Amino acid sequence: MDRLKALGRVLPRVAVAVGAGVLLGLAFEPHDHPWLTIVAVPLFLGALSGVSKKAGFLIGAGFGIAYYAVLVPWLSVIGGDAAIGLAVLEGLFYAVFGLFATQVLKLRLWMLWIPALWVATEFATASVPFGGFPWGRLAWAFSDVPLGRLASYVGIPGLSFVVAFLGVLVFALLRRASGLRVRAVALVAGLAIVFGSSLIHLSLEGDGKTVTAAMIQGNVPGKGLEFLGRARTVTRNHLQATLDLEKAVQDGTAQKPDLVIWPENSTDIDPYKDPETRADIEQAVRAVDVPILVGAVTEGPGENERQTTGIVWDPASGPGQRYAKRHPVPFGEYIPFRNQLLPYIKRLEMIGAQTVPGVGPGVMPIRGVTYGDVICFELAYDNVISDVVKGGAQVLIVQTNNATYGGTGQPEQQFAITRMRAIETGRTILIASTSGISGVIRPNGTVEHKSGQFVRDVYVANVPVRDGQTLATTLGSWPQWILTGLGLLGIVLALAGARRRTSPPPPPAAGPARTREKVPA
Repeated sequence: MDRLKALGRVLPRVAVAVGAGVLLGLAFEPHDHPWLTIVAVPLFLGALSGVSKKAGFLIGAGFGIAYYAVLVPWLSVIGGDAAIGLAVLEGLFYAVFGLFATQVLKLRLWMLWIPALWVATEFATASVPFGGFPWGRLAWAFSDVPLGRLASYVGIPGLSFVVAFLGVLVFALLRRASGLRVRAVALVAGLAIVFGSSLIHLSLEGDGKTVTAAMIQGNVPGKGLEFLGRARTVTRNHLQATLDLEKAVQDGTAQKPDLVIWPENSTDIDPYKDPETRADIEQAVRAVDVPILVGAVTEGPGENERQTTGIVWDPASGPGQRYAKRHPVPFGEYIPFRNQLLPYIKRLEMIGAQTVPGVGPGVMPIRGVTYGDVICFELAYDNVISDVVKGGAQVLIVQTNNATYGGTGQPEQQFAITRMRAIETGRTILIASTSGISGVIRPNGTVEHKSGQFVRDVYVANVPVRDGQTLATTLGSWPQWILTGLGLLGIVLALAGARRRTSPPPPPAAGPARTREKVPA
């Protein structure tokens, strides 16, 4: 009976947390209501305030599962079980957050520890299992809001901290236990952050040097999983679009590029081994007479293995520099525990050969300009971006294939993440997708060009070449480590405080017996 009463008291809080999770999911593309973050976070904290650790775990799970169910419904293209499984898995991270947050909220400096704990949670989701899934970071919602400019100074983890901190300030403002002084500090701090960020100006200029690049979106013959198995048609689409570009250059209606970019999976047939595919690429390269960065799936290095690569194909020397994707997608490009799972889940056979991760960043010097090549989902991983910028990349390239998820909201979410990376690094980002969204993002995150989906799109851009570092790229991973460390320290202090509160007081110490000494006469 007592358990039923306890559950009855917790369930309304779980319902509030689920609502908060839904609101947080709506903050991101394609819904794009970023300020819902500072509604969702305080609602979640309100549901956690004053409950036990077990209740906090349940409340956190409700929040996290609802959040990811709204954020990544596009996984249902693969299968409803995949979408549910990911939501439950990621929700467990927020369940752990909820468990510890119930204790951290009791600390004097809880307003510092809670947003640090949030960053630690995001760090965990971006790291494990199978390399993590860094898609649900608060920072990604702010690509089109002045607050997002802070990423140029504090990076993506720092911006997530600021967003969570704003939610904490709103909670402090509305919390019954808050005194007048706390409410005043919360109000002033929140307004200072919001209005202060609007004064930040990010430069569009480079060092005077520019480069001209063409992004080719050849389109695919179908949506969802239909395009699989039609690799040669996809390659021919990109060949034809490139030939049309050269015709436009000859007619004087397009500027001649220094580099042409084909997307990820512009050929799923290994051009090193298939003469027909190689001939198509070489025809395109001869036509434009400049290097083409080809997105190709290549066989090897081992038997029944493959790699997703970007290959620089030069009109004079042929295939040269090559970057292999470092973060292939689990259960999308490779199967963890393949031998154990395949006998039971036949659908996984569609994945085919195992994609093997590459080694080393995609830093590619091409005709006097150093490019940083990033392939699809891996642009959400901090180390991939940091490595190419620290390696000297002056312009960033994203080769991507979103055909599986076209029309689901995933391409819009990825485009928003790409915009945040432009702000963080201070680099122009050139995006080539098989079916959309392709485009050009300026160094301050504004959009020069954004293609539609499932259309052919060819765009030529003259963009600045940059060598300088933003404060965020100079600091690198330090903000994430420091904030994560603070979050863990908050847990330690909270658990130590809880232990002191629950420990019984020691019994009073018995004093020594006092005896009266006889004084000799």
